[in-house]
Amino acid sequence: MDFFEQLGPAALGSRLRRLSEQMTTQAAAVYALYHVPFEPRWFPVFYTVASTPDLHVGEIAERIGHTHAAVSQVLKELTKHGLVQVQRGEADQRRSLVTLTPSGADLWPTLQQQAADVRQATEELLADTRHNLWLAIGEMEYALSRQSLASRVKTIRDQRVAAQVQILDYTPQHQPDFKRLNAEWIERYFRLEETDLKSLNHPDDYILRPGGHILLAQHQGRIVGTCALIKMPDATFELAKMAVSPAAQGLGIGQRLGEAAVARARELGARRLYLESNTKLGPALNLYHKLGFRKTVSGPPSPYERCNIQMELPLSS
Repeated sequence: MDFFEQLGPAALGSRLRRLSEQMTTQAAAVYALYHVPFEPRWFPVFYTVASTPDLHVGEIAERIGHTHAAVSQVLKELTKHGLVQVQRGEADQRRSLVTLTPSGADLWPTLQQQAADVRQATEELLADTRHNLWLAIGEMEYALSRQSLASRVKTIRDQRVAAQVQILDYTPQHQPDFKRLNAEWIERYFRLEETDLKSLNHPDDYILRPGGHILLAQHQGRIVGTCALIKMPDATFELAKMAVSPAAQGLGIGQRLGEAAVARARELGARRLYLESNTKLGPALNLYHKLGFRKTVSGPPSPYERCNIQMELPLSS
């Protein structure tokens, strides 16, 4: 079975590269028809320089959608073949101006005629196809500018992983996982404090019996995340001890745990959720903001040295 038929749209990038290579090879034959000693990959840069003289290298790159480094490399080759010249700008010596040489100017009319012929031939080629590739490429570029391929793949991946993640209620057998996951992130950035050790070593005494809850995330048979709801006065729960294994980060598990914790708090009749964190934990703070938490200055004194930000989420009764 053909590689592209087997993979289908997953091989779109490779399929486009093959088409590009095919057209580049045939473009070389077109230049031979006009007896022009010219590399097809030079054309966008040369055309831009010829049609709009005295552009800077960065301006050329911006107009044709290539990187500054790629344009600089092509200009080196065009300069070597005596077709363009690069000069320092009078106003800004750090910016180079690009113009045609006399040889390049002599070549320009031939390339213009060739481009006109190629355009007519390409329009006839597109007319012979059911789907206009030129228009489709424009649509594809627009769609990718709105949402990148990587972002689209991540959404699909996260949805698949989310379907595989189970949110579990804590049982005594989970205490080693609860401690391991939290000690892992705390010791990476801070140090374990006495208050940490009390709740991690004895979650039944310090979290569950006073009316709190602990949730865990299981993925592929392993406990990879956890968070706790600690009962506070005035129908408030503290969202605490949230941790996701480094091996499972980036899979949306923290979001699942956070959403499950908020839902559980609502079920328990909570009117407010509260948490403590540190501003160096950027990804965690981003997650809390997504869940609806906002910074507060009305929280109680924290028992943790590492706490330098408190947040809250009002809940409807």
